[in-house]
Amino acid sequence: MDFATLVPITGTIWNMDSGEDCCSKMITLRTGDGSTVNFIVTQETVVINSRQLRPGMRIAAFYDSSLPVPLIYPPQYRAQLVTVLGRNEQIMLNYFDSSLTATDGSLRLNLERTTNIETINGQEFTCDLGNQPLLVYYTETTRSIPPQTTPRRIVVLCGRGF
Repeated sequence: MDFATLVPITGTIWNMDSGEDCCSKMITLRTGDGSTVNFIVTQETVVINSRQLRPGMRIAAFYDSSLPVPLIYPPQYRAQLVTVLGRNEQIMLNYFDSSLTATDGSLRLNLERTTNIETINGQEFTCDLGNQPLLVYYTETTRSIPPQTTPRRIVVLCGRGF
């Protein structure tokens, strides 16, 4: 799977039920505009830091937009990647070049010593961040073109299919 087809939906977990089997969960998310979206979280879903998800948590759930979905309301997607977000925190999953600019020019990263940089399994990442797919957690950006931010956290998706 190409990470470029992953689309995030951000919201608060409203409800959690058993999914199709004992190893999956159906999560009902309430988005910022008040709409409802359902996500199926399976044993194949990557949950950053293996956090236990609970109602009331603010999360970003990424689904693969290249896969078919049932035409039902509320929409229902199979989550590929889920991460817990802090208050007012935004997230971006993109490929960043050697200057740490997203390939679509939508964000440029300015690193500080306080930026937590790790791999998807929580290990410290000490190599060059350039030319990698990165999951970036941030709160504010400049109004420049491209917008710039000093992220709180970066998860490097080392060689992952997304």
